[in-house]
Amino acid sequence: MNLNKSFLKFCKDNEYEINENQISVIKKLSEFYNLNFKQSFIKTIFTKKKYKSGFYLVGDVGVGKTMILNFFFNSLKENKIRLHFNEFMIKFHEYVHKNKESGKENGLDKFVKDLSKKTKIIYFDEFQVTNIVDAMILGKLFEKIFENKLRVIFSSNINVKDLYKNGLQRDQFLPFIKILGDNCTEIELNIEEDYRTNKNITLDRFLSPIDQSSNFRFNKFFRKMTKGKNKILKILDIKGRKLTIENYYDRIVKFTFDEICNKNLGSEDYIEIAKESDLIFIENMPNFNEGNSNQQQRFITFIDIIYEKKIPLMIKSEVDLNSLCSANSLKEPFKRTVSRLYEMTSKKLN
Repeated sequence: MNLNKSFLKFCKDNEYEINENQISVIKKLSEFYNLNFKQSFIKTIFTKKKYKSGFYLVGDVGVGKTMILNFFFNSLKENKIRLHFNEFMIKFHEYVHKNKESGKENGLDKFVKDLSKKTKIIYFDEFQVTNIVDAMILGKLFEKIFENKLRVIFSSNINVKDLYKNGLQRDQFLPFIKILGDNCTEIELNIEEDYRTNKNITLDRFLSPIDQSSNFRFNKFFRKMTKGKNKILKILDIKGRKLTIENYYDRIVKFTFDEICNKNLGSEDYIEIAKESDLIFIENMPNFNEGNSNQQQRFITFIDIIYEKKIPLMIKSEVDLNSLCSANSLKEPFKRTVSRLYEMTSKKLN
């Protein structure tokens, strides 16, 4: 696999700027691939380089981490899966729960063994940990993942040592940090600019402030996109809970901000919403502060999931995108959210 040559062609074909720091990461990925998939057992024994089956790419928002790892992932011929981390953990918890119900023990071991039969490499984009339940189980889970010779690649804007920083009962999370450190090559991608925001893009679908003009533009575009579509009351069944979508027009969906972020909703709900949506409209998004940090955390999770599913947005907000504030504890993950909103509200729709 000549990753370097392929990446240069990829950049040329897509008219991307060729950046030496990104080229350096590509060379590291090539080394990672050769050690994990191409090197013989004998060579592995005698190699001077420490063999690691994880690759952790860290960098600020918008520097091209996802672009690089998507390129690498798409180049792989081996069995592979790409999942949002929340989605992966939901699948894990469901699997363990089903095993307990059927009286089977060691659900964690069985989950990893079944996973290793289906894939050789797992890719988690924009990895972060915010859930205390996940934080407490990750050490044992990833210990088994690496023991079973599964390769894992991560992108994140958080260094391994800073994951789940200031989280509840973080001492129980520290074994996971050690496991990642022992099993992953951590590479930092340093680039000064955010490629998502520095392209003179026009935010046609992020409207502010909330006034007569933005209301008119928002409603006009909504009518255009739903023309000829029937409105139905869409009811999602999520593990026995009913989630009702009031404004549903054949995969075109409209929510108020309160409907998706001021209720007790989480990753499972947002994943199910994403499955039923091709375009999402959000009305009346507030600015953020310490007083609505819970709503902001839900919004961050929501954006992460629908970004992963490549669903475009139209948003009507109290303030423009550059002026959005944040609760102190969410400033770092919210940088990623803002960067993604540039892309999600500016890409042309077919």
